[in-house]
Amino acid sequence: MEFTELVKERYSCKKFNGKGVDKDKIVEILEAGRLAPTAKNLQEQHVYVLQSEDALKKIDEATPCRYKAPVVLVVAFDRENVFTYPGAKRNSGIEDATIVATHLCLAASNAGVDNCWINNFDPDKLHDLLGLPENEEILMLLDLGYAEEGFKPLPNHGSRKALSETVTWI
Repeated sequence: MEFTELVKERYSCKKFNGKGVDKDKIVEILEAGRLAPTAKNLQEQHVYVLQSEDALKKIDEATPCRYKAPVVLVVAFDRENVFTYPGAKRNSGIEDATIVATHLCLAASNAGVDNCWINNFDPDKLHDLLGLPENEEILMLLDLGYAEEGFKPLPNHGSRKALSETVTWI
């Protein structure tokens, strides 16, 4: 799909039909995340692919927002392998993992796989449920699957503010 069309059409699917996603498509999506740029090319991201019944139950314990998705990607990053910016007030962890997550999201849409970016969860609880390494911090979850028949984006999906309302030229 042409990029501008892709970003216009992509939406957060909140009702999946439960049909599985082929491994080839998951790998294609993961590859897009792997290619995402990171500060100093540290590549501190770690993506977990959850699709077993047991793993998905753990997601359901941490969030009400799986929406019957058959696959959930958990995007985390290694807090001990980040670039600290001048002034030492910020580091690259959250931003790099967000770039990776955005690549995953857009690649999923490009592959015809519906998805939903999830932030409504307790990261500490999910971290413990999944038994992740102490040095890893969870950024977000990405539901993957196929929309229930007839499910459409919210009516206001295409409504966007004008650039004049969101951009200032200095």
